[in-house]
Parts: sequence; C-alpha cells; structure tokens
Amino acid sequence: MTDLLGPLLEPAFTLGGVPTSWAELLGFATGLLTVWMVARQNIWNWPLGVANVILLGLVFLTAGLYADAALQIVYVVLGLFGWWQWAYGGANRTALRVSRTGAAEWVWLGLAGVAVTALLTAALSAYTDSSVPFWDALTTSLSLMATYGQTRKRVESWWLWIAADLVYIPLYAYKNLYLTSALYVLFLALCVMGLRAWRLVAVAR
Repeated sequence: MTDLLGPLLEPAFTLGGVPTSWAELLGFATGLLTVWMVARQNIWNWPLGVANVILLGLVFLTAGLYADAALQIVYVVLGLFGWWQWAYGGANRTALRVSRTGAAEWVWLGLAGVAVTALLTAALSAYTDSSVPFWDALTTSLSLMATYGQTRKRVESWWLWIAADLVYIPLYAYKNLYLTSALYVLFLALCVMGLRAWRLVAVAR
C-alpha cells in the first residue's frame, strides 16, 4: 500500500516555499470539477467526487487534520448514496428534483451538527496531536450536514458549504496547504453559483 500511495505524496511543485504533493494537486483538479458538476446537477459528480475525497484524505492525514481525513471515508459512502439518490430518489424511483429543507429537517440537522462538533473536538483534543481540534471538528460537522443536503438536492446545502468554506480557507492556509486553500476560494465562488442555480429550479415540499 505504501509503495502504491507513496508517489501521490511526493512533491509536484513548491508553493510559497512549501512542497505541494501530487495528491493535493490532483485533489485540486478533481475537486474543482466535482463542485462545478454538482452546480449543474450532473450526476457524474458523485463517482468523480469519490476519487477526489480519497486524494484529499491522504493530504489531510499527512497534515494532521485527522477529523477531515476520517471525514473522507464517510464521503465515499455518502458519494455512493448520493449517486443512487440522484438517480432513483425521486417519486416512484425517478430522478431526484431540487427542493427546500423542511423545518423539522433543520432541527435535527442543527442538533446533530452541534453534537458532532462537540464530540469530535473532545476526541481530537484527548487522543490526537491536532493543533486545531475545534476548527477541524466544526468544518467536519458542517461538511457532513452539507453533503447530506446535497444527496437530497436541498437548496440550503449550498449555504452550509459556504459556511464551511469560509472556515476551510484560512484553516488550510494555516496548515501550509496553500493550493487546497486556494481551491476552497474557488469552491466558495462555485457554491454561490450553485446556490443561485438551484434556487431557480427548486420545487416546493
């Protein structure tokens, strides 16, 4: 496994005096394409997204962002779930349509988000050498909430991604992941684009 993944962790180039690995570079490219495809409701964003999160998982693990690294495993499962939902999650197993998040759904999402953030912060503080346990936990929680919303084509999932990106950008820069930080600036712009596009086609629930 080390022989297989080793080349991905080798430096592709140096940015700001810090080596940037092939995994981070490929994660940049696949991540950008994935979010662009989500905004356009292209179902092939899901398999491409699975490849993206595997690459970024390696990057985050080497940077000591343990919650973010573990989150990528969950993303693989959610990616497969989202792929199926977009294809067959609509009425009578039809393609899923864009819709709004309901009040009850917001309540349990909010409660789950607070709980996951608290538990992860405590676990990262106690069992890892993470230097940013709260921020790592918060972005993980927001990302999980956003991804769930995306699997169900909820408009408000874009707001959750926007909130997460606003934390991710300085967090990755702090961890010397400059290319990934720049990627999330582009993600932020794409999220705004996706929000506007999905709001135009959302159906009432």
